[in-house]
Amino acid sequence: MKRRDFLLFAGVTAIASKPATAEITRIGFIQSRSRQENQRLLDAFGENLSALGWTDGNNIAVFDRWAEERADALPAIMKELIDSGFAVLVTAGTPATLAAKRASATLPIILVAVDDPVSLGVAESLGQPGGNATGLCLNSSEVITERLVLLRELVPGLRRLAVIVRHDPGLDQKLRDIRNDAQQKGIEALMLEATTGKALELAFARLRSDRCEAIYVASGPLGPAKRARIIALAAESRLPVIYSFGIFPAEGGLMSFAADYGDLFRRAAGFVDRILKGAKPAAVPIEPPRKFNLTVNLSTAKALGLTISSTILANADEVIQ
Repeated sequence: MKRRDFLLFAGVTAIASKPATAEITRIGFIQSRSRQENQRLLDAFGENLSALGWTDGNNIAVFDRWAEERADALPAIMKELIDSGFAVLVTAGTPATLAAKRASATLPIILVAVDDPVSLGVAESLGQPGGNATGLCLNSSEVITERLVLLRELVPGLRRLAVIVRHDPGLDQKLRDIRNDAQQKGIEALMLEATTGKALELAFARLRSDRCEAIYVASGPLGPAKRARIIALAAESRLPVIYSFGIFPAEGGLMSFAADYGDLFRRAAGFVDRILKGAKPAAVPIEPPRKFNLTVNLSTAKALGLTISSTILANADEVIQ
């Protein structure tokens, strides 16, 4: 569905003006980040809804809401949609999903790209969510394993790794997974939590003094200013870095291996389809990512004096010159 064909209503009052006989199912799409960075995800979601027979302006109406990096705006967004009788909410990312769960324990929620719904308390288990939320998580042992394999390709014999994180919800489980996988590969993982700009500066100073050989930025996508600072500090460190989101190499970072977000949002339409046809979120298993993207920035590699192997380049989905 083209952007121009995707009817985005200015507010709930637009629906109120419809004739009483029109059967329009209202769907809320909530993203804590900006429209500019994520419009393509809304488009992917809308295109697959259309393929499944849900035509915007005919039998559904999709209201998109963007918090523009302001988590404090999410409760008001949720209240607006819930008070207006929406049939289902699609929540992109952890902040939007947690805000929706706090706002309603009954309205169906399709979560997308949430790290660990179980540790967050959003679901009882992935197989049997048991509440009003189901959808697509980021849980995948394959992701962590592949990121470490890629770093080993850049640094043969890698033994000491710095892991940069912020205090995200579900952080403890993420760190355990990274540490356990690293240990199995004979890599010591130094966990560095950086919740502020000052903490980030100190983290990079410590990883240099502790002689880390590579960096794994496990958090993100963060805001533009924080991303830029992390990329700059990584460049100053002269160490190879792998990121958890493709936007980092697009903005000058070295490399990322991440879930294919376009695929996640296309699949989210399938969850909405099932709910609108009568399925209960409590019994619909939460699914992991199936497709992944490897992005490499060759200009950054050259600036760092790194040679990207032919193996990495052959497997890369995107190479930025």
